[in-house]
Amino acid sequence: MPEKIVRTEYSEEMQRSYMNYSMSVITARAIPDARDGLKPVQRRVLYDMSELRLDHDKPHRKSARIVGDTMGKYHPHGDSSIYETLVVMSQEFKKGMALVDGHGNFGSIEGDGAAAMRYTEARLEKFAQEVYLKDLDKTVNFIPNYDETEKEPEVLPVRVPNLLINGAEGIAVGMSTSIPPHNLGEVIDVVRTYIDDPQASVAQLMEYMPGPDFPTGGIIANKSDLPGIYETGVGKIKLRGRFEVELGKRKADKDKLIISEIPYTMIGAGINKLLVDIADLVESKKLSDVVDISNQSNKEGIRIVLELRKDADIDKIKNILYKKTKLEDTFGVNMLAIVDGRPETLGLRGILKNFLNFQYQNTERKYNVLLQKELDKREVQEGLMKACDCIDLIIAVLRGSKNLKDAKACLTSGDVTNIQFKTPGFEEDAKKLHFTERQASAILEMRLYKLIGLEILALEKEHKETLRKIAEYSKILGSRAEMNRVIKEDLAAIRKEFALPRKTFIEDGAEAVYDESAVEVQEVVFVLDKFGYCKCLDKNTYERNQETVDTEQVHVVRCLNTDKICFFTASGSMYQIKVLDIPAGKLRDKGTPIENLSKFDGTRDTILFLSGWENMKGRIFVFATRMAMVKQVPLRNLRQTTGW
Repeated sequence: MPEKIVRTEYSEEMQRSYMNYSMSVITARAIPDARDGLKPVQRRVLYDMSELRLDHDKPHRKSARIVGDTMGKYHPHGDSSIYETLVVMSQEFKKGMALVDGHGNFGSIEGDGAAAMRYTEARLEKFAQEVYLKDLDKTVNFIPNYDETEKEPEVLPVRVPNLLINGAEGIAVGMSTSIPPHNLGEVIDVVRTYIDDPQASVAQLMEYMPGPDFPTGGIIANKSDLPGIYETGVGKIKLRGRFEVELGKRKADKDKLIISEIPYTMIGAGINKLLVDIADLVESKKLSDVVDISNQSNKEGIRIVLELRKDADIDKIKNILYKKTKLEDTFGVNMLAIVDGRPETLGLRGILKNFLNFQYQNTERKYNVLLQKELDKREVQEGLMKACDCIDLIIAVLRGSKNLKDAKACLTSGDVTNIQFKTPGFEEDAKKLHFTERQASAILEMRLYKLIGLEILALEKEHKETLRKIAEYSKILGSRAEMNRVIKEDLAAIRKEFALPRKTFIEDGAEAVYDESAVEVQEVVFVLDKFGYCKCLDKNTYERNQETVDTEQVHVVRCLNTDKICFFTASGSMYQIKVLDIPAGKLRDKGTPIENLSKFDGTRDTILFLSGWENMKGRIFVFATRMAMVKQVPLRNLRQTTGW
């Protein structure tokens, strides 16, 4: 076969290939589907666990088995992404409702990673099994897997808006999604309200779901911004940690300020970073009322204890912590999801609309399957009841038949050609028989004990129940109001069994105010050694060890903690550092490199350190260059140009 060469513009081919790649990442990896709120890897892990029969009441199975099975059958993109997904779905501090019951080390809120998959085990949570995977065979479409050797569900028949309940995070090509988790009970209430009134405004819906509910608790401090976020699907939520105050029971006991809940954004290494930041604030005297810090967190929850001095200003400490640490942070909201194969930013009403349309489709499919099953059952029951009424004729036909085929032909079409009746008188009645194929098969398979009187009564009772179900299912399929009733009742049952109390408090919190100029003024001594390490000593320490300090340090400057240190280099540049930004240290502490505190890179020699405008008022600086150029500069001119 001759070789075929396709000529194309290189830039167009690259653009087309990149667009195909980016859309694949967006729709098949990073962005959740608006219907079930799951990414493909999450959906495949849950479906595989369902196929492995890892029910909530069955033993746990090795995570490595789950990961390998999922990768081999449905998700050939590497085991690390699958295991990470399994781990995250089991972490109650990340998900509004955990979907996997993990057994072993599945990580911690403080950033500890999960153990290797060969050491951990998992099974489905009851919530996932009942709400996410029930009626799979009756509702959603199944599609071929990546190599067309298996079938997998296109989406899972999730019966609650998972996009809201568990939120989502993902980064694709040129776009990302960030949806906060919400409270299950409140989400169900808002769905039921939307079913009753699809035209309800965002403000009306928010009466039932006032805002996100983060599993770490904390405080949402910008309540007034939430309606705009739910309207557009985009915005920023201000999160704060929560404090508790424990007063000392005895005179010798210190009062304690307890950080009991943290912002959702601090999950992981953020807690250790918080402890370091608080320690730095204590060392720099910005938190002078804190005398000790301890992290007493455990599996029961967060508990970071700050021991306070007597008569400490607790409100001031809270404001400093909010202002200077991640105890006040922002959660960027971008409610992006896949709708009809395309990424779309959805507001609250958009999410509810897509979810409800999905529920209508699933409910219709489910009840069509159930209705057909009952219609088939009715057909068989009516055939058996009719056969019981003419059982002598049926027996005569069976006795006169040479094989099963002849007997079935007589039962379905009255064909008596090959029937040799042992007893005369049945031939004419046999010609009138017209059972259906399904009825004839059931009659031929019927056992003789079914002819007992009680069994016949049971058959009639079962037939009445079948007729009732047919009428019920037909009514549901024929009326949107009835379908709404069924969906609402189902949601109410889920709420009753699985709903949890709200954890996150919502308010319009006052702005955290911290005026650094209001810091208690203290005399300190700035010191810098020959290696460029600096620190601040308190006045008493310096005066007790003045001779040692003056001998060992290159620069020693007395100043106030509210001053700025200004220093000049041999090249004529001037740099400034706030004394409050210089870590306090003990006499033998090494200190901090000065280049870490300013733009000074440490490569030029410093020739002069000064501090305090009041101390230098009226002074004149004399500058001289290596070319013997000299000038005088009044200090007030420097202050005007540098802000000193």
